[in-house]
Amino acid sequence: MKVLVTGGAGYIGSCAAKHLLDAGHEVVVFDSMELGHVEAVDRRARLIVGDLRHEGEILEAMRAAKPDAVMHFAAYALVGESSADPGKYFRNNDIGGIHLAESMKACGVKRIVFSSTCATYGQPDHMPITEDTPQRPTNPYGESKLLFERMLGWYQRIHGFRPVFLRYFNACGAEGGLGEDREIETHIIPNVLRVPLGRKDHVDVFGGDYRTPDGTCVRDYVHISDLARAHLLALESDFCGALNLGTGRGFSVKEIVEAARRVTGHPIPAVVAPRRPGDPDELVADPRKAFDVLGWKAEWTDPEKIIASAWAWHSAHPFGYAGKRP
Repeated sequence: MKVLVTGGAGYIGSCAAKHLLDAGHEVVVFDSMELGHVEAVDRRARLIVGDLRHEGEILEAMRAAKPDAVMHFAAYALVGESSADPGKYFRNNDIGGIHLAESMKACGVKRIVFSSTCATYGQPDHMPITEDTPQRPTNPYGESKLLFERMLGWYQRIHGFRPVFLRYFNACGAEGGLGEDREIETHIIPNVLRVPLGRKDHVDVFGGDYRTPDGTCVRDYVHISDLARAHLLALESDFCGALNLGTGRGFSVKEIVEAARRVTGHPIPAVVAPRRPGDPDELVADPRKAFDVLGWKAEWTDPEKIIASAWAWHSAHPFGYAGKRP
């Protein structure tokens, strides 16, 4: 198939594009490059620079690419930022999403694999989280993703779209030359690794009084290689609907810091900081439906191995893809 990958110069999108190419598919990457990196775009893919918020740009790209399907990764994804500036998130993630859906409709493209999130569930009453868990987001980021899921549901009913919503949990790790590089970094693993890299003198642990065994947030950490593999399986299936992507096991922030100490051999001082707005206590997936539907199961389940993959990439790219920044 020919696949248009929005956000294909980003962290997860670039990895998914590589897996698509390795599987013999043709890839066109559409990315604004606001947060993406040209170094992350596989040389086998065609890159179109454009912004989903500009309706004409995505329509022109859709007409030029003539894809059989779309993988949609392009989005703002910082929980704290979304709570401070919700309009930024709804303009980008939802108005941009409408432009994408309308361009697909105009060009007769029906299949879309949407990079959604467990943040659509908010703080569930029970763990682990199934696909039937009520979706009650606690931050505008999660709400923006849920809104686009609902929009695609209407495009499915009215226009015959065939959407898959992959609600994945905490993306992490690195694969080969592809890793996590953001100017504003909120994910715990890359932030922890900045300490042994000499970029920070300690790691901030946001909140020590959550309703968890050690007081720090518990998350289900799923490796980007596993996520990319799930997107490929979803694309090649006939399934429509929602699937959770996770390992089925949660680890606390404190456990992740301790694992990073073992991997790097660095003491990594940790300082408890105030909670971030909108952070739930615990988010752990029930991934059984993804196995039943796609035969997908996370292969990366050991946090030390996940951190080691990230450590290898960050050690080789201590200042990200472009080298040392001013």
